[in-house]
Amino acid sequence: MKIKKGDNVIIITGKDKGKGGKIVRILTLQNKVIVEGLNMMKKHQRPRKSGEKGSMINIAMPIHASNVRKEK
Repeated sequence: MKIKKGDNVIIITGKDKGKGGKIVRILTLQNKVIVEGLNMMKKHQRPRKSGEKGSMINIAMPIHASNVRKEK
């Protein structure tokens, strides 16, 4: 891959097309990257302790490396 952690990239396809962000993590075996604040999905989180409420949290999901372009 020609991109690395910390690079600023732009999404070129998908629901976040045209948006940009910084690469947080690279998954080399799957050829995917995680971009900060993009491709967000909601995850239901169970209560950890009794009396605590469950919640929904937003998580940045991986996107294929061919769908991002390095920002100049």
